[in-house]
Amino acid sequence: MDVTVLRELGEQIEDALPQAVTAVTIAHGELTVCIHVSHLLAVLGYLRKDPNCRFSQLIDITAADYPGRGERFDLIYHMLSVHQNQRVRVKMPIGEDVAAPSAVSLFPCANWYEREVFDMFGIAFTDHPDLRRLLTDYGFEGHPLRKDFPLTGFVQVRYDDERKRVVNEPVQLTQEFRSFDFLSPWEGAEYPLPGDEKATPIVTKDRR
Repeated sequence: MDVTVLRELGEQIEDALPQAVTAVTIAHGELTVCIHVSHLLAVLGYLRKDPNCRFSQLIDITAADYPGRGERFDLIYHMLSVHQNQRVRVKMPIGEDVAAPSAVSLFPCANWYEREVFDMFGIAFTDHPDLRRLLTDYGFEGHPLRKDFPLTGFVQVRYDDERKRVVNEPVQLTQEFRSFDFLSPWEGAEYPLPGDEKATPIVTKDRR
């Protein structure tokens, strides 16, 4: 995509929505518009309806987690204009306890996208018609794509032969995690391996 075209589009959006847009950047041939979350619907509506934009397709909603930041998440929308043959990314910081307005009224496909973001990151959406988990099972605890979520999770699912149904129960590891400290994968070799700082030097006998 021509950078000049993207720059002109970014300037147009920024001029049309000065209260909403906080920054416009172009990187790797892609246009990103940073906004305030409170202006989300106004921005999406403008991008969809303006004749110079016509971003009529919402192709994805996702998020990024920054646990050490005040506004923990970046909520990210990807939009496509078939008419203009252009894409735009709309990004906004949002706090852990802040709900974003649902875009289902503008883009019905946002229904499942927002449910996925709610399930994976725990970001809520106001006025969503059916905000519940989408990918994880009933009784699941936590949000798997948060960076503080443990790799093992909190709940494991198994089929119980006695109850004849699937049950959820706390994760039980058969062996606690331990940090094994082998000297070398070639343990038992009669000579130290190059670059293996933990190998014990071999003392040779003086043959004199």
